[in-house]
This record gives sequence, C-alpha cells and structure tokens, in this order.
Amino acid sequence: MDSFSPISVPESSPKPQTFKKSFVTSLMEAATLKTPSFKEDTYFISHLKPSEKKSLQELKDKLQASSNGAESLSMWGISLLSGDEKADVILLKFLRARDFKVSDSLHMLEKCLSWRKEFNADTILEQDLGFKELEGVVAYMNGYDREGHPVCYNAYGVFKDKEMYERIFGDEGKLKNFLRWRVQVLERGIDQLHFKPGGINSIIQVTDLKDMPKRELRVASNQILSLFQDNYPEMVARKIFINVPWYFSVLYSMFSPFLTQRTKSKFVISKEGNVAETLYKFIRPEDIPIQYGGLSRPTDLQNGPPKPASEFSVKGGEKVNIQIEGIEAGATITWDIVVGGWEMEYSAEFVPDAEGSYTIAVEKPRKIGANEEAIHNSFTSREAGKMVLSVDNTASRKRKVAAYRYVVRKSATISSG
Repeated sequence: MDSFSPISVPESSPKPQTFKKSFVTSLMEAATLKTPSFKEDTYFISHLKPSEKKSLQELKDKLQASSNGAESLSMWGISLLSGDEKADVILLKFLRARDFKVSDSLHMLEKCLSWRKEFNADTILEQDLGFKELEGVVAYMNGYDREGHPVCYNAYGVFKDKEMYERIFGDEGKLKNFLRWRVQVLERGIDQLHFKPGGINSIIQVTDLKDMPKRELRVASNQILSLFQDNYPEMVARKIFINVPWYFSVLYSMFSPFLTQRTKSKFVISKEGNVAETLYKFIRPEDIPIQYGGLSRPTDLQNGPPKPASEFSVKGGEKVNIQIEGIEAGATITWDIVVGGWEMEYSAEFVPDAEGSYTIAVEKPRKIGANEEAIHNSFTSREAGKMVLSVDNTASRKRKVAAYRYVVRKSATISSG
C-alpha cells in the first residue's frame, strides 16, 4: 500500500507594504451584499407553524375547488391534487415564495401552470433546440455541492463577441429560442431533485460575471430572472456570483427590482481572484470545473463519478511538499493537482528508495499563472520510491486553497489517494 503525508515548510517572506484602499476596492466592498444567509426549508409538515399548516390545507382546498374536478394538474410529473408528500413539497414552494398568503400563492401557481402548458415545459427535455455551441459553455449542469444539490453554472462572457451576440440574440425570435434553451438547462437540474421532505429539493446556481456584456444582455438577463422567479419558486438554494467586477453595484441595481428579499438572502458574492476559495466552501474540488480552480474536466463524465480529491491549503510564505510513498518499480502514478489562483511555483520529482539513486525531476520548477488550470500528469517508475509534488507560496502573503488526487497502477493492482 502507498501512503501520503503533506509536509509544510514555512519560509520567511518580507512583510507586504501597507497601502490605502483603491477606489475600485472601495466600490467592490460597497457592492458586497449584507443580507442574512438563506435557510432552506425541510418540507416536513411537522416542522411547519400551525398557521403554515393551515395555509397549506387552504391552498389544497382552493386548488381542488378551482380545478373543477380535473385530475391532470401536475408539475414535473407530480399530481398536485394527489395529497402525497411530493405534492406538498411543490405547494409549499409556492406558499413560501408568497409568505404563506394563500390567495397570492394560488394566483402564482395557476399562472405557472398556464405558462408551463403554453411553453410546453413538460416536454422540453426531449427537444433539440440547436444550441450545441453553448452546451458546457454558457449554461450547464455539473456535479453537486457538498450537501448533494445539483449545480448549474452560468457564464455569459462569450457574448462580448458581437457576432456571437447577434447570432443568439439578434431578434425577438432568437431571444425566445434562447430562453427556451435556458429553461431546458434548468429543467435538467430539476429532473434530479427528490421532491421529498428532508431530501434534495433545490439546486445551486453559480454565475460567472467575467467579461459579461452587461448593457447588451440587460433584456435577456431581466427576462431570465423574471421567468425563473415567477415559475420556479424556491428551486434555488444558493446563488453564487463569481468573478464579480467592481461595477457590480451598477449591475445589481438593474436586477434588484426583479428580486425578492428572500432571493437576495441566497446570494454569495465572490470578487475576481477569490473564485476557488469561495466555491470550495460549498462544492468539493473534484466537482468544480477546472476553469474555476477545480479538478472536473468535461471528459470526466464519461468515466462515472469523479474520484475524490484531498484538500489542503497553502499559507502565505509557505512551501508545501506532498509525498506519495510506496510506489513500486514499474508502477505508473497519475495525478491531478490545483491551487486556486496559483501565482506560485510548482514542481514534481521522483525520489528512489535505494541509496545512491538519483532523484528524477519529473516536472521542473516553474511559475504557474493565476488563470492556469489543474495540472494532470503521469510517471512510470523504473525503481521503487516516492513522488513529491511541491507548491511554493513563499513569494505571497495570501493563503490559497488547493486539492490533489492520484492513482497508482501496476499490473492488476490499484492503489489511490
């Protein structure tokens, strides 16, 4: 068997110079939202207040009365008049979105049912809407957060290209088709939900604001926000905004009128340079796309569930060596390693066990830039020894999150960490 032991080697580093906050920094801090953290509903009837239980029963009665005996009222394959716990979860979402005001909740529910019928939302997953170039780029489902919520990523930076923008949003018909595709992506996430008390009943949304052309996308963004808030109540447990630019306060002022206070309480704001550190709090590294400081590559999905990674942090002024021992002669070790916002030196070497053998520089020391993705490499040893992966953060005072994983293969035996 092989083992590993991260060894931290602190090294001295000069103290950073003190400086006044820049205008951009001050604006960024002003844009950071100070809203209370969102608390997700459990959907257990026993957890409801007496007044909330009463509202739930009233909504059921009114829905039954307004349906004129129809039994086809359903959402996501769940009959709303069945009286079972799945129907209760959906009804409670509408009640929660309208502060348990029954009339308002019923009105919202009926409008949503009408919209879903007109939009053909129940069959949208089966439709080919012709947006292959946007799949995995603009909006896509990728993995789960630490609690098991499906995660939807959104990135609109590609639309800074005017030709791309015109091709997708050039006229009202194109915009409508894009909205259909965006609903389709969301429905893929909802298709993974349990609709069960105590289960996974909402998704996580990560929105990348890098290079987003705010002025051009104003109409599309407002329509998406309005459509989702009107027809998908309580379907998002958390909204994480990453690569947030200094002008976010201006952007936010555009969206704010369309958002309820409860929606705003779900927001997490992460400025440029803090993406990995923010996402690691909610999502494991192996489930985070490599462009955001994780280890998840598009091709990974072909190989089943991602292999778990080991997390560690690199303090400012510190060098960390990760030693993977017990590698036998002829074995091949394959590894992935990433540090959020690199800007540090990385190297890999193989150290043979035998005295007198030379250490092999598998990857010579090199500076890794801030936007570089996870490293993926492999090495086949001719003799027994250990692999040492080194990340050197001695030139910085900033702590950084990091992760790695590896697998050692020799003939039929496999060991990993």
